[in-house]
Amino acid sequence: MELKEETLESRLAFDGRLVKLRVDRVRLPDGKETTREVVVHRGAVAAVPFIDHDKIVMVRQFRQAAGEALLEIPAGTLDPNEDPADCVVRELGEEIGYKANKLTLMFKSYLAPGYSSEMLHTFLAEGLEKIEANPEADEFIEIVEVRMRDAIDLIRSGEIKDAKTICGIMMADHLARL
Repeated sequence: MELKEETLESRLAFDGRLVKLRVDRVRLPDGKETTREVVVHRGAVAAVPFIDHDKIVMVRQFRQAAGEALLEIPAGTLDPNEDPADCVVRELGEEIGYKANKLTLMFKSYLAPGYSSEMLHTFLAEGLEKIEANPEADEFIEIVEVRMRDAIDLIRSGEIKDAKTICGIMMADHLARL
């Protein structure tokens, strides 16, 4: 059996600033039909920015969907047709006030493929140079410097709950050990 669904009909149920909601009627591999709700997102970037060999820059900000302030790696949404490397440069400048002299794409991942099209491009950012931070008008961010070993402990203790942050830190730590 081929694991593929055929889209029979698609309609836009919501068209927002950040996301769209599409409702698809699909035919399953066994021939039955069902409905899929898909959050359409243009994609995002994230970075693990190293100040030195063992200290990273993180941000703490309130997240309405989670209902609390979360400690995260810097991240942001791609502009239409924006290259992920250009986006991560912009986001590092806006959120934490740094320019990276070396960017390495660590991985790309779907954040919630059961209902969202969002693809996240996660970078390692090194050789940071301080520039003036320029957060967006609706972003209130606390910049936090964290030693890498402490970040791992914060993941274990449950203080870091954000999936992109957990994956980014764990991959950066893994790559540092190679």
